[in-house]
Amino acid sequence: MPLLRITALNSHTQLLVWKITETFEALFSSVALKDVSLARLDGMKSESHQKGFLGVRRLLMEAGYTDFDLYYDEFGKPHLKDGRHISISHSNDFSVIVLSEENIGADLEILKEKTLKLAPRFMDISHLHHLSEEDRLRKATVVWGIKESVFKIKNEVGISFKDHIFEDDFNLEDRQCGVSLQFNNTTERFDIVFDFIEDYVFVCAFEKK
Repeated sequence: MPLLRITALNSHTQLLVWKITETFEALFSSVALKDVSLARLDGMKSESHQKGFLGVRRLLMEAGYTDFDLYYDEFGKPHLKDGRHISISHSNDFSVIVLSEENIGADLEILKEKTLKLAPRFMDISHLHHLSEEDRLRKATVVWGIKESVFKIKNEVGISFKDHIFEDDFNLEDRQCGVSLQFNNTTERFDIVFDFIEDYVFVCAFEKK
């Protein structure tokens, strides 16, 4: 299945989702890659990771870009040559990109029990009280995605998910919440939107103005 959906997250932010059902060969033959991307692809040990990487390049094409329009800074953050903001994520059978006029961070996570087991290491577990086991897993995965998304925006050495990024409590049906980053004697706020795509959680963070 090629492009699964395009969703407007707000008036100037777009989410594109690719469900990967193609073979590696089919994906590879459908995109043009610059030399540095070919080398990066060749260095990936997992075919799933390779296909996620190629899925992102197919999404770029859907948005009117190519791999040649994308570059990474010294911290590994992706950028587009035209200055539009981009965030990238892929997990198992899905690749996503978010394009925006705002600085954004996006994350895609598959629902897995390990995330819930690790929850005390990265979140306030009181936010999981009084929920069913299924919803505890879903909420813990959203919180992990929130922290990943904020980190993708800030990308500063020393930021701890547990000690510096604090999500406001929220209900799963809200599909949005707020979060604070308290780091280096400064507090910054971010707006969060999230959604569920089959057995995956999608999260996007926006810098609060």
